Amino acid sequence: MTANIKIALAGNPNSGKTTLFNALTGARQHVGNYPGVTVEKKEGVCRRQGVTMQIVDLPGTYSLTGYSVEELVARSFIIDERPDVVVDVIDSSNLERNLYLATQLIELNVPIVLAFNMSDVARHRGFVFDIPKLSQLLGVPIVSMVGSRNEGIDELLKMVTEAARSGETPGTCRIRYGSEVEDELARIEAHLDPQHDLVARYGKRWLALKLLENDKEITELHHSPEVLAAVQFSREHLAAVFGEDPEIIIAERRYGFISGACQEAVQSSTELRHDMSDKADAVLTHPILGLPIFVGLMYLVFQLTFTLGEYPMVWMEHFLAFSGESLSAWWPGDPGPLHSLVVDGIIGGVGGVMVFLPNILLLFLAIAFLEDTGYMARAAFIMDHIMHKIGLHGKSFIPMLIGFGCSVPAIMATRILENRRNRLTTIMVIPLISCGARFPIYMMIIPAFFPNHRGLMLASIYFVGILLAIVLARLLRVTLLKGETLPFVMELPPYRLPTVRGLLIHTWQRGWMYVRKAGTVILAISIVIWAATSYPKMDAAALQNMTPEQVSTAELQHSVVGRIGKTLAPALKPLGFDWRISTSLVGAFAAKEVFVSQLGIMYSVGEAEEGGSEALRAKLQADYTPLQGFCVMLFCLISMPCVATIVITRQETGSWRWALLQLLGLTALAYVITMAVYQVGRVFV
Repeated sequence: MTANIKIALAGNPNSGKTTLFNALTGARQHVGNYPGVTVEKKEGVCRRQGVTMQIVDLPGTYSLTGYSVEELVARSFIIDERPDVVVDVIDSSNLERNLYLATQLIELNVPIVLAFNMSDVARHRGFVFDIPKLSQLLGVPIVSMVGSRNEGIDELLKMVTEAARSGETPGTCRIRYGSEVEDELARIEAHLDPQHDLVARYGKRWLALKLLENDKEITELHHSPEVLAAVQFSREHLAAVFGEDPEIIIAERRYGFISGACQEAVQSSTELRHDMSDKADAVLTHPILGLPIFVGLMYLVFQLTFTLGEYPMVWMEHFLAFSGESLSAWWPGDPGPLHSLVVDGIIGGVGGVMVFLPNILLLFLAIAFLEDTGYMARAAFIMDHIMHKIGLHGKSFIPMLIGFGCSVPAIMATRILENRRNRLTTIMVIPLISCGARFPIYMMIIPAFFPNHRGLMLASIYFVGILLAIVLARLLRVTLLKGETLPFVMELPPYRLPTVRGLLIHTWQRGWMYVRKAGTVILAISIVIWAATSYPKMDAAALQNMTPEQVSTAELQHSVVGRIGKTLAPALKPLGFDWRISTSLVGAFAAKEVFVSQLGIMYSVGEAEEGGSEALRAKLQADYTPLQGFCVMLFCLISMPCVATIVITRQETGSWRWALLQLLGLTALAYVITMAVYQVGRVFV
């Protein structure tokens, strides 16, 4: 009789697969060998409720990486024969080790049912499985059973029949290997010809993954020189960054996926795959201690950023001051507009932002260290409980963490969130995370007004942003973006010691974005701002009998920038802002760092000085109060995402409506909150 359903039984050795095969097929089985190899091939027939099932018992394997004949046979059968369903028999008392094969079956994108065998042994060892939740996380149906006693077999066959008829694959479950590996997978995929037979047979992502893993069978297939060159480059790059071969990194990320799923859906797990990791996690992800430890670590990062960064920042200031003075001394003839443009506009504007580069590199280095050790994945896990309360998943915290560097890649990183409501919510609140562009503003204001509490103030403004993001996300999830929050797996990779090269690469990648912006966008804006602060000129007769300081102020107020600032000043006065701050905020819409350079340019106009952060801080201390300084940081934190952020929001959401809502909504929120803080603060100050 022709089989209605073809089933492949897969699983680790000693998982009970053969026992289940015998229970299903009884005497209706025969044994032979797979063509060309001596590996035993068992086939049998099972008839239930009018359905005939042809069952193939695949060789027992721990993975499908192609290192052994058994692995190759099992993998080739699934890829070439395309069974209607693959049943992965799992020893549920050794869950994490057995789920490694399941992750690779999921990546083959075939209909799968997981048979959690030996569930009696698992219960005896103290395991409690949330089967529905784990099934959602992995994207495949799961049945609990005891094959040796025929428990759960009827339910298994029912699930197998449903899976075969629906043909559904675990497409909603995709294992992410981290930004570095994902970038290299994308590089290899870009060189694969979609019309090639290999791509049709294996699929682009799976083929790229196997090439990156240096899978012998796959690498020996016919590939173009471009593909092989891309693979070689990617393997060497990842080995240099992580200090390990890519196959080891990929295996660790798979186990991280498994660990994250088990953390959420398994209680009383005694799995000790990474003994030191588990001991560290017992403390670092503790329900009570985890959050204070995270807060303390971030405070330490900010404190070290100030402490260690102070000396190179001073060196940078002296270098910029020396450059301005040397240029002024060398300049032939009387200083004119060109001299002012170079010294006040370019050196004063761009230099006012570049002076903070050492601090920013230190901040990025610290974050890269926490990411590469595996701790940042734990931070997302720690935040998972809080994120669930606001209608999101802890995985949404990962793009937010990326937002510490820049909002643009953070918004792009929301692609890891399959649920559209979760993704939109995360995109809308990411600008509330203090990016590197805001850092120069904090570095200018905090030492000026809070010199004795630098680390505390910096940590506070960062956590204010996180808190506001959480509150706003909750508001969005109960209003515009109502809906169920689907579970995701929180990957928990094992802890590892980062390589020096990897840290330097990750730090420079983020730092280079800052330098590139300073050399392009901020340079252009600084020149525009310089022109707008220098023109139109006042009549010389009107400046007679004025002191140099009065001349500078009068000319600045008469300029285009001064007029814009004066127009905005009445509306921003309730926030504690005058015309200078109001004008600087306009430039900050293009790029947040411009706020610092614009203030520097305005304060140096008419003074023929290159300024510097210390001189600028002194002027700010003379003109403003600590309360006003804090309100400036608060407003810059919440309001007006930069132009690049608005554009990427439009791109990722597919609608200007969300981008404009982000721009106008956050600016309105900034206005209300800053005004409340300033008005209440005046009562107590």
